[in-house]
Amino acid sequence: MSDWLADFGMFLAQLLSLAVIVGLVVAIMARLRGEGGERSRLRVEELNRTRDERRRRLTLVASEPGGRKRLLKAFRREDKARARAGKGDAGERRTSVWVIDFHGDIRASGTGRLAEEVSAVIDAAEDGDEVVIRLESAGGLVHAYGLAAAELDRLREAGLSTTVCIDKVAASGGYLMACGADRLRAAPLAVLGSIGVVAQVPNIHRLLKRHDIDVEVLTAGRYKRTLTVLGENTEEGREKFLEELDATHELFKHHVAERRPDLDIETLATGETWYGREALEKGLVDALGTSEAYLVERMREARVIRVKLEPRRRLGERLGTAVATGVERALLRGAALLENSGWQRR
Repeated sequence: MSDWLADFGMFLAQLLSLAVIVGLVVAIMARLRGEGGERSRLRVEELNRTRDERRRRLTLVASEPGGRKRLLKAFRREDKARARAGKGDAGERRTSVWVIDFHGDIRASGTGRLAEEVSAVIDAAEDGDEVVIRLESAGGLVHAYGLAAAELDRLREAGLSTTVCIDKVAASGGYLMACGADRLRAAPLAVLGSIGVVAQVPNIHRLLKRHDIDVEVLTAGRYKRTLTVLGENTEEGREKFLEELDATHELFKHHVAERRPDLDIETLATGETWYGREALEKGLVDALGTSEAYLVERMREARVIRVKLEPRRRLGERLGTAVATGVERALLRGAALLENSGWQRR
């Protein structure tokens, strides 16, 4: 019993120490809230090297124990040969393929990060380099995806070769972005197209009227408000709203037709979607295949480098996570001590 009490006393002392540390961390976090500095960091990964490391690990695991030493020597020879080839003749440079990922939501909220990644690649890329954008988006707000598409246009304006790879979906605003690339590749069952515009406005005016609730919509300007949620909508307002919707659709069609002039835009701009194989037949994409297959193909002759801007965790957040983990471990240890001592049976 005395041994158990000693262990439990030690546990309580550790828990008290952790509580003091938590208090200190809370104070530090309060101070760090206003700290400035860079809030994101650029992560760069050479995918050739990552793939090669995985190949070597799997080769070693699959080999007989007696042959692993021979394999390790062969890997060292590969490294030396690669180093010699990397030096090459004076002035030679291996082409780079820069990879950027974009996963879009309805607000295209990743556009700010995309813009910074595009800027970084433009600053680092050289003549002959290629930029691959792995794009996934079902579309969203017109102005948001218009800005995202403009970021891809910057790559072409900088003279860089661009390829968009679509593994799952690039529809509506997603296709608005994708068609800005020099080449489009899609997986066989990826969803593409939806060159159209949609808007829906709920209206509860009749419900309010039924309960004797009046809503006054006051505007300065004839078309400042065409359709409303609460007020009574007019036929003139509906016609103006549809006119604006059609104008947006025309802008969408013009954007696509300008970047893919061989498309029969009037036939395809119906809002329909197509799977990859159908999209290839209609000219919406240039080739079929997954992004992984394409990058593996490019690795044979180029350095493939993934670029990703990640949020930097502040010191307070890192300390908070560490303390929370410590408290959890201490509580688990205390529970184990209680269980091992038979305390619950006494």
